[in-house]
Amino acid sequence: MIPCPQVGRSNMTSVQPVCHSDHMPAKRVLVTGSSRGIGRAAALRLAESGWSVVVHGSSDSDALTSTVEELGKKCGGKVFENLALEGAADRLFAGVLESGPIDALVNCAGIYRQASFTDSGDAEWSSAFDDIFQVNWHAPLRLTRLACQHFNIRGSGRVVQVCSRVAHKGEAMAASYAASKAALLNLTRSLAVEHAQTGIQHFAVAPGWVDTAMARESVQVKIEEILEGIPAGRMAAPEDCANAINWLLSGEADYMSGLVVDINGASYLR
Repeated sequence: MIPCPQVGRSNMTSVQPVCHSDHMPAKRVLVTGSSRGIGRAAALRLAESGWSVVVHGSSDSDALTSTVEELGKKCGGKVFENLALEGAADRLFAGVLESGPIDALVNCAGIYRQASFTDSGDAEWSSAFDDIFQVNWHAPLRLTRLACQHFNIRGSGRVVQVCSRVAHKGEAMAASYAASKAALLNLTRSLAVEHAQTGIQHFAVAPGWVDTAMARESVQVKIEEILEGIPAGRMAAPEDCANAINWLLSGEADYMSGLVVDINGASYLR
């Protein structure tokens, strides 16, 4: 396995994107939150399709290293920034560009936290709201803006926002999370219109329940109730989401810029 270059730190040396032919470098994509869950599955699926994948995690964790090892030569870089911190998105993107341009961005990193809108204390509510919006909205918003400025220079690019079914239907005890994902959905639609003639396409996926480590923490006590509400009879696998992301970045969906793909086993149709 060829070590994946690390980028995004001032003491790291710049590296070139991994090439998959003698003449043409692979298209390069940044996938945030790619140490586990949907992000990891997306990174691996895109690599199968020939992308050079820059992986990201909040820290240089064993999980991120595992993703890098599985990608092998298809790894186009490794960055670690805690997106809850001020300026993290700018540092992350600048570090990625140190080793070459990118052709696509997948904003997958996100956090989920429950809090009662009326019964939570002010400090608890404010903390949950600030953390959720920083990671789920402000960071991907900033990364999207930086990416689009970069794509404008290059003449093309694609962005996929990983949102949620709750952006459409809401969820009790998760108002901040639902609002942050709804903001991303409408950012996608607005930018699709704004950039329709620029060569930049915008997409989103809106999964329902997905069988990830983060979801398992909250579903065990109500798994039967959850499955009863999914006509397909199972939660989505991360790979179900990864397949949709891969298609959206394939070029086959470019005329459908602004598309939001629902991935929920027919549990919510609109």
